[in-house]
Amino acid sequence: MTNLQRIRLERGLSQSQLANAANISLRSIQAYEQKAKDINKLQLQSACKLAKVLSIRPEELLEDEE
Repeated sequence: MTNLQRIRLERGLSQSQLANAANISLRSIQAYEQKAKDINKLQLQSACKLAKVLSIRPEELLEDEE
């Protein structure tokens, strides 16, 4: 489970709700949670939007390098 998915679920949000609130495509949210897209390469503006909706710091979305 990714940090994004874990935090989203803790906040009780669906992927669709998060996408709408952050003005980010649902497809992007799905891709980040499935690790099809690397969230560590997310643009700062998008990271800040997600962080604001989730009430976290943007760096909390980052995944540890494996």
